[in-house]
Amino acid sequence: MPRHASKIERQRLLMQKLEKDPFLTDEELAEIFGVSIPTIRFDRAELGVAQYRERIKKVARSAIDSEKSAHAAPMGELLDLNLCKDGLSVFEPDDTMTFPDSNIVRSCFIYSFAEALAVAVIGASAALVDVANIKYKQPVAAGSKLVAKSEVVRIKDNEYIVWVKIKYRMAEIFRSKFILSAVD
Repeated sequence: MPRHASKIERQRLLMQKLEKDPFLTDEELAEIFGVSIPTIRFDRAELGVAQYRERIKKVARSAIDSEKSAHAAPMGELLDLNLCKDGLSVFEPDDTMTFPDSNIVRSCFIYSFAEALAVAVIGASAALVDVANIKYKQPVAAGSKLVAKSEVVRIKDNEYIVWVKIKYRMAEIFRSKFILSAVD
């Protein structure tokens, strides 16, 4: 088979592999195809396939968007996501989320932000909250920029324990421990 034909075939198979598993690194792909890492990078560039980190962000954004549409809950902006490990997100509640005649954000929006990040970090298309242990530590005003950090602390079968801590100006305003069951 001429070299040009094998390159075309390799690129076709590369696209198939990445469609099935966008989390494959250049190193893993090079090993799979028996070529150098620069060859994989060149193939990706020719095909317009993003680098590993950008592919991860795209998958995470897709999960977030599907979660948003499914629950219409505030998700904020996902800054970092390491599936089944940890995640980081920011959220700025607005005055439509406050109690009447008050600037204080209703707790359901803070909870929804935390729960959505917990579900996103486990990477499940659907998950149920079996148990939620939550603590609101101080009220939040509309317009406050909230930063949430999630951490998966245990995985057993389809059950995940996820901590989510939300801070405003470096002070913790909310924390939660979710026990989630993935429903895939």
